[in-house]
Amino acid sequence: MFDVVIMALLCGVVAVIYALTLAYLIMKEPEGKGRIVDIANFIKEGARAYLKRQYSIILIIAIIIAVLLSIFSVRMSLSYILGALSSVLAGYVGMWIAVNSNVRTTYAAKEHGLSKAFKIAFRGGMVTGLMVVGVGTALIAVQYLLYGGGPNTPDVIRDLIGYSFGASTVALFARAGGGIYTKAADIGADLVGKVETGIPEDDPRNPGVIADNVGDNVGDVAGMGADLFESYVGAIISSMVIAASAIRVLAGGEWIRWALLPLAIASAGIIASIITSLVVRVREGGDPSKPLTLASIISAVIISILTYPLSTWLLGPGIGIRVFLVVIVGLAAGITIGLTSDYFTNKNKKPVRRVAEMSQMGAALTILSGLSYGFLSVVIPAVGIAVAELLAYYLLSPLGFWYGIYGVALAAVGMLSLTGVVVSADAYGPITDNAAGIAEQAGLGENVRSLTDKLDAAGNTMKSISKGFAIGSAALTALAFLAAYTSSVSQIAGLDFSMSMMLLSILDIKVLVGMLVGIVLPAAFISLVIMSVSDAAFVLIAEIRRQLREKPGILEFKEKPDYGRAVAIVTSYALKRLIAPGLLAIISPIVIGFVLGPYGLAGALLAAIITGLLLGLFQGNVGNTWDNAKKFIEEGHFGGKGSETHKAAVIGDTVGDPLKDAAGPSLNILIKLMSVVSLVFSPVIVSVNLLRILGMV
Repeated sequence: MFDVVIMALLCGVVAVIYALTLAYLIMKEPEGKGRIVDIANFIKEGARAYLKRQYSIILIIAIIIAVLLSIFSVRMSLSYILGALSSVLAGYVGMWIAVNSNVRTTYAAKEHGLSKAFKIAFRGGMVTGLMVVGVGTALIAVQYLLYGGGPNTPDVIRDLIGYSFGASTVALFARAGGGIYTKAADIGADLVGKVETGIPEDDPRNPGVIADNVGDNVGDVAGMGADLFESYVGAIISSMVIAASAIRVLAGGEWIRWALLPLAIASAGIIASIITSLVVRVREGGDPSKPLTLASIISAVIISILTYPLSTWLLGPGIGIRVFLVVIVGLAAGITIGLTSDYFTNKNKKPVRRVAEMSQMGAALTILSGLSYGFLSVVIPAVGIAVAELLAYYLLSPLGFWYGIYGVALAAVGMLSLTGVVVSADAYGPITDNAAGIAEQAGLGENVRSLTDKLDAAGNTMKSISKGFAIGSAALTALAFLAAYTSSVSQIAGLDFSMSMMLLSILDIKVLVGMLVGIVLPAAFISLVIMSVSDAAFVLIAEIRRQLREKPGILEFKEKPDYGRAVAIVTSYALKRLIAPGLLAIISPIVIGFVLGPYGLAGALLAAIITGLLLGLFQGNVGNTWDNAKKFIEEGHFGGKGSETHKAAVIGDTVGDPLKDAAGPSLNILIKLMSVVSLVFSPVIVSVNLLRILGMV
């Protein structure tokens, strides 16, 4: 069975090498000269400064947590450090290549046209995607080998939970901090620029424009990369934990085949991502969104083709076909979520155009119509995830109850085998967004800006799809961790695995109270994040107004704005205000577990996952609907830029910004991190809790 681990290690290493090769090819492309390089350097400096300060804070917190974990397990503590460093590495490399690809994309559009510019931007996104899956898969395999994993050492897999915990810690601060930064900058730049002074988006006269461009990278590249890196490694490890606990009791020595199956599927996903990257192209005059959408479908087909022989090799043809179908179910769920998000957020579809039409009657109808479509947009994804879980469970439950639960976790692995391509398409978005901004700020010709805007429009569509995919995959991953947590608690408490899940009945008062507590946690988390965005935006708006008031020549191109001051303000506030949401995510499951015991905590996790899924999908979709309604109007519909309709749409977009790019995506991390923390501390929660101390259990 070590063949599977070696295969995963090799696939991960190949992915990293290929990513670095693509980065090298991008850096060989000319970046031009003059104004576009100056603007790009401002963006680079701002992004680098933000990440440097953010990672320094993460380092301090990670060291404290690693020391605490070493009390329970030195190997888990080491895995935690590796998980944190892996997430930092994947995020930093992705951000670095994004801020170097943007100006090269702009220059390629100017000198060569659409096809060349698309190639550079897509390669830039592919670097991030391949780093995420390559680093994650390779280091899980390396740790398994170093710790002496095998049929007789199931504890090795439990130590791998630390790797997921480390990735979760970084993801929380990267996603929440990056979201607070990018949306505070976006709101500040939009309200003063578009609404108050009437200057267009990405105008160089706006003192907040560089902060806005920086935010695209720290939020949608480093933040999204860390988010899906966490989901990716979490789905793999949670499946392995279920196999090493519950299935080991049921299957004996054969459990190791089930434990290593997720690594085999992850390897198939890496191969599919690399092949897909070689065939994605766009012709001159073509629509860039089509090959980006097609990339996910091509990757899903390749994964499906590879999964069947891998699963039959590990588990035999009878069980292999069932595993194959579970993976198909996961892939189908991921694509369904993506297509639904696309329908509700694509400016060529009815919902966005209807919201744009409603904006003619004022901002109130912009908000109301967007809210109605936002709530409607959660129905199909939620039902799709429910159906996927049901099918995944019943495909494997004939082998036993815990095999069915394992099937749910494996469906998450199937969905997340698309991570390489999904992250690539998402990271493509900020690159083209920056490229369009650079073209606008540098005053390049209308023909160049039309090309960069076309690339940017495709990027906006992919960002909408990837946000839906991220929250859907987060929910499945969190449910997989919940199952792993329950199997771990059952093993620690010495319960019969066939009966342990029955103890999660909502008729149990501990579970019911836990669910009531769990329901409110996403709401509290959203409140903290949105308030943080509001406070940071408030200070930035005051700074932009001050500069425009004290330097009236800025609007006449006679004086230069102080971009650095705006960047420094948003950086400081974003990092200060992410501490409270971070503590809520890490400490709340420990407190709930201590007060209500392991089953009360399980109820809280279940409620938080369901609530977080619905609120996350709603916020992501409604924000993108308002955003694209604004963009549709800016194309000349219903009065175009500067009209009253446009001003109403800008208000809708501004309200939606913190929802779709800060609070909504951060919920992904909340539900996963709560589940991981619960799993890590499950031995303590079982042994030491208030109910046990008081003799009430």
